[in-house]
This record gives sequence, C-alpha cells and structure tokens, in this order.
Amino acid sequence: MPKQSAGILLYRNINNKLEVFLIHPGGPFFKNKDEGAWSIPKGEFLDDEDALAAAKREFLEETGQAIDGNFRQLSPVKQKSGKIVFAWSVEGDIDHEVIVSNLFEMEWPPGSGKKASFSEVDRAAWFGVDEAKIKINGAQAAFIEELESIYTS
Repeated sequence: MPKQSAGILLYRNINNKLEVFLIHPGGPFFKNKDEGAWSIPKGEFLDDEDALAAAKREFLEETGQAIDGNFRQLSPVKQKSGKIVFAWSVEGDIDHEVIVSNLFEMEWPPGSGKKASFSEVDRAAWFGVDEAKIKINGAQAAFIEELESIYTS
C-alpha cells in the first residue's frame, strides 16, 4: 500500500483576495529550493488513524499552532513519489512569523557518521493563489485549484 499523508489547507480572505498558508520544509535538501518545494502542513498517518485528526496533529507539529473550524475535505492527490495526500480546507488566520516546528535528526553531511538536527519546517508564508500554485509541490496545486472553485462558486 502506498504511503499516505494528511494535511490542512488554511486560507483567508484579505480585501476580497483569497490567500493560502504554506510551509517550506526544513533541512539541507530544501535549503536552496523555492518554487515547487512548499507544501500544505501535512504528515504521514496509519490506516487505523483518523485522517482529519492526523492532519490537525501535523499542523500543530509543523507550526506550533492548533487549528480548528469548519473543515471541508478536498479530493486526494497522488504525488510523484506515489504518496497519497488527503487534505481539508479551513478558513483561519495565523501569524506565519511565529511558527515553531518539530525537529528531525539525520546524518549530515552524508557519510560523515555525524547526526544533526533540523526543523521540519524552516518558514511559512501566506500567498495569493497564483503565486501559491508556483510555490507548492506540483501535485498539491490541485488542492488550491479545488479551493478556488469552491470559494468562487
């Protein structure tokens, strides 16, 4: 069975303009990557775990902020890796400047035998939908497009 993740597409309306909240992955592999590297806050979950509960947990772990509201399930997407991503949109507003993320440990530099810790998320930002579609992982752009269609209908 392919790996699966659950996440939250947080959005807000600023002066009748739709904006979405995205996170940039931390660690050395994404340090100098921008377009196509951003993501919704998300993480893996097991088959016996409630996907929305996992999405809320991952949002908290990756931003340090809990999220609640009227969640709307979006259509799942399949990333190039084969991972299936389930997502929910919810309207809200958080300060992207004060995120606090969990840490992960990995061997760095590779082959050195040394371990280093990195933040799962190194930064977050609000984007208008056009810019967000450029910044986000290609498969996840479908979440933004679906949100746009719901929001404008």
